[in-house]
Amino acid sequence: MLDAIVWATWIVSAAVFGWILWNFVKTNLKYSEDTLISSREGVDDLFGDNHAAGGR
Repeated sequence: MLDAIVWATWIVSAAVFGWILWNFVKTNLKYSEDTLISSREGVDDLFGDNHAAGGR
């Protein structure tokens, strides 16, 4: 019984890894590196709305 659980966990782990890898490839083909690393999302959350607009 324990062997079946171990095999099942390895299969689930491999499936999750495959899904992450597929998602990485799909995202990498859809967007350029500049788009992926230049996001300003979250700036409002960190500094407030006024800082992002240039005011205080």
